[in-house]
Amino acid sequence: MTVPTNEFQTYAAIGNREDLEDIIYDISPTETPFMSNAARMDADATYHEWQTDALAAAGANLAIEGDDATGTTITPTVRVGNYTQILTKTVIVSETQRANKSAGRGDERSYQITKEGKALKRDIEYALARNQASSAGGAGTARALASIEGWLATNKTSVGTGTAQTTPGFSGSTVVAPTDSTVAGASTEAALKDVISKCWDQGGDPTVIMTGKFNKTKVSGYGGISTQYTQTPQKAQATLIGGADVYVSDFGVHSVVPNRFSRDQTILVLDFEYIGVAYLRPFKVTPLAKTGDSTKDQIVTELTLVVKNEAASGKVTDCTTA
Repeated sequence: MTVPTNEFQTYAAIGNREDLEDIIYDISPTETPFMSNAARMDADATYHEWQTDALAAAGANLAIEGDDATGTTITPTVRVGNYTQILTKTVIVSETQRANKSAGRGDERSYQITKEGKALKRDIEYALARNQASSAGGAGTARALASIEGWLATNKTSVGTGTAQTTPGFSGSTVVAPTDSTVAGASTEAALKDVISKCWDQGGDPTVIMTGKFNKTKVSGYGGISTQYTQTPQKAQATLIGGADVYVSDFGVHSVVPNRFSRDQTILVLDFEYIGVAYLRPFKVTPLAKTGDSTKDQIVTELTLVVKNEAASGKVTDCTTA
């Protein structure tokens, strides 16, 4: 088809208005299942402490009639703790940018504060759900909280085919990060059952199985999933479900929860009755001093992970991730 002579087209036009949607599309995941399940607590110092205890093992108990009383051996409580970690995001927006009319948001400053607040929650989840060691910090060095993996020293099963993961757990005043196996192995239902059984032996009642994407798909294939079918509301036929959200063991019903921020090589078996997050400083947005032609705001929180009794939970370690 021939274009008529001297036809004026958009390619040459000056001044056509832009067609920019007044919406910003962001699909970055913001789910924080570990933090959401943990109890919210308060901390009063940068080193937050608590105590654990355990009853003596059950055994034969026969007393002689009329015998004199003798004292039962008493064991003291165990005192443990975790350091608080400061997490921050800082937003600096020029006054010129704030004066401009922007698509998808009214004020650039408010938009960026909201965005960075969501990002900060992801950083918290990352700190809580992984294998970070604790640190007291010092002048010029940040304090660090001990993540969940480092606490779980009692109930663990390695599927690695090399040297199994070692977890020293709490010692002195700190938690050392676990040392992973030299060679990973495929996760198995037998290993998961073993960890759940160990938790039960200790008195725990873990209700959440948490892991990354790859091993979530592996757990979905285990024989203990509650059902792979569900009844649709209007129709009589059943709908096949491709993934497991519930796992049923000999010791209870467990929600299977994928976590984008935990380590995929570890399957966490968690009793959230004994897990909390203690805040020394809750989320706060503080306007910073003005030093030029811009607005500065800092989002700050300070918190730590509280594992009230690590023997209530456990983990399958050294799993392959592909």
